[in-house]
Amino acid sequence: MKRSFLGVLLLGLCAIWISDARADPPIKYAIAVHGGAGNGWLRLDGEERIEVHTSIKQAVIIGRDILAKGGTSLDAVEQVIRHLEDDPIFNAGKGAVFNSAGGHELDASIMDGRGRSCGAVAGVKTVRNPISLARLVMTRTRHVFLSSDGADVFAKEMNVDLVDQKYFWTQRRYDAWQRVKAKQKDDHKGTVGCVALDSHGNLAAGTSTGGLTNKLYGRIGDSPIVGAGTYADNNTCAVSCTGVGEHYIRNAIAYDVSARMAYRKQPVEDAVSEIFEKTLIADKGQVGGIIAVTHDGKITMQFNTKAMARGAADSSGRFDVVLVAD
Repeated sequence: MKRSFLGVLLLGLCAIWISDARADPPIKYAIAVHGGAGNGWLRLDGEERIEVHTSIKQAVIIGRDILAKGGTSLDAVEQVIRHLEDDPIFNAGKGAVFNSAGGHELDASIMDGRGRSCGAVAGVKTVRNPISLARLVMTRTRHVFLSSDGADVFAKEMNVDLVDQKYFWTQRRYDAWQRVKAKQKDDHKGTVGCVALDSHGNLAAGTSTGGLTNKLYGRIGDSPIVGAGTYADNNTCAVSCTGVGEHYIRNAIAYDVSARMAYRKQPVEDAVSEIFEKTLIADKGQVGGIIAVTHDGKITMQFNTKAMARGAADSSGRFDVVLVAD
């Protein structure tokens, strides 16, 4: 018995409806967080690992709750990183590492994927939360990047929380400085970052760090450099990097992730994987990590060190916090 054209059409439409009904709903919001990549995480004792896990988990919750309530990706990124800057276990804010002069110089950047507006600060010495100052550079000036004394002066003008250098001092970072001075080697863990997609379809990214232990006075890494350590574009993805900053600067890594998606049509997972396989291959593969979230909510968190503190959540119910193993 032959089916009528109308019958076949109805069957086809029914099949499409059933298929759509079974498909996963689109991701409304998504967030990923990192607390730095480096082999040093493996040397933490059980109690310290719990502290890191708890702090990353709280950071993810802070960001997720902002996004779930309809908040912006920029607010989520800023508040997540402020939380991590205030936690001395990470190399940002309170727990910033020592430079070669025995002081602390902090860097941060933030980027809005809507129009690629961005703000950054480098070498600040009195700012409790550099990520917030970076956002003020973006929203309250015609500039993108302020550094050193000029950034600290701007911080006073903006009435942000200022602290003495002693605020950043921790015994753990001081001891690490002494070890690095003796060995001239740094395991580069502790930089913090966040990427987010909000329910309005906007992406944002931010990164904050104290840099490398025993770095030369005035050294600036990738974290405050838009395109190297931080990048966001609503058409592609939001990216935050961690690791040996010089490698990320030389290769414009954060932008490269976005460019591969835009020009080569690579999925974000493949783009980041190829960067680690073909670009970030110095130091026998021990370079760092990258987190990214796409315009449709896909998340990737990859690294080529032995560990990276990281976490992620999205509107589907995903919630992950991982310290070392995949």
